Amino acid sequence: MTNRYGAQFGPDITFLGVERCSLDEPASYAGADVVIVGAPFDGGTSHRPGARFGPQAIRMTDYLPHDGTRPSLALRTDGLRDLRVLDAGDVEMPPGDILASLAALEAAVEKVARSGAIPVVLGGDHSIAFPDAKGVANVLGHGRISMIHFDAHADTGDIEFGSLWGHGQPMRRLIESGALRGDRFLQVGLRGYWPPPETLDWMAERAMRSYEMTEIVHRGLEECLTEAFAIAVDECDGVFLSVDIDVCDPGHAPGTGTPEPGGITARQLLDSVRRICLELPVVGVDVVEVSPPYDHADITAALANRVVLEALSAIARRRRDARDGTAWNPLLPLLAERPDR
Repeated sequence: MTNRYGAQFGPDITFLGVERCSLDEPASYAGADVVIVGAPFDGGTSHRPGARFGPQAIRMTDYLPHDGTRPSLALRTDGLRDLRVLDAGDVEMPPGDILASLAALEAAVEKVARSGAIPVVLGGDHSIAFPDAKGVANVLGHGRISMIHFDAHADTGDIEFGSLWGHGQPMRRLIESGALRGDRFLQVGLRGYWPPPETLDWMAERAMRSYEMTEIVHRGLEECLTEAFAIAVDECDGVFLSVDIDVCDPGHAPGTGTPEPGGITARQLLDSVRRICLELPVVGVDVVEVSPPYDHADITAALANRVVLEALSAIARRRRDARDGTAWNPLLPLLAERPDR
């Protein structure tokens, strides 16, 4: 395999030891269920940089062997074995050239989606959500996929620092492009002091649904998700899941560019990702805004790694249940199906 770009920053490692592929060689990922792509770009960052190192950290931060297998205790699946998961390495994203970088990533994600595999993109700052979701929509149809977006921030800004492009603007650009519908855009975990009222007006005019933390606390996260799911699958063929790690409280995810106190817990995020990938037809995932230079004891990178594993384990479980006519039972004790010794 000669055309694989590999890693832009640091050694060329794959996600927990899964097999490599090259997006320049379609035969290398033919038949894959999931293709992992690194997006090592933080040129859209407005505050603390470092997310360019996120893909490497997410791939490697785990205390278990990097042997390409991870049986889930909860779901009784092995997301890295039950699915054919390959790692295409990092997309070459030149620092300082956001337009060239986003275009390269969109082309890469579109290749994965056209192959029939689910792209799982490791960021990178949240500016990459535009090419990630648009790359999938280019294949499945503009307006045919919905977005479930976990974030402290709406990312619907217009012009920041004189630019249309940055990590505070990708959701606005997606809706303006027609790739995604505003009325099928679900945001979970918003809080704090941004965006300003005129941006909220723009969001309301597009019929976006944004669950701010006060509503989540009073109604309950599960109820909010149930409501969001019904919207996400209405008149849409698939769901793109975008997880900004700063949706979690900084105590659970300190290594990020724009930390905002008062977020959800790591447990809530993992449970939510599991539920989304179990119940909905997920067609793409990205995990963004992990900034290792600001991380403490790899807390944030470890959580992001588990977000990816939770998604893969749940996708595997959804496919197994569809194939076998079974249903995952969260109340089943861990050892209930094993013979007594």
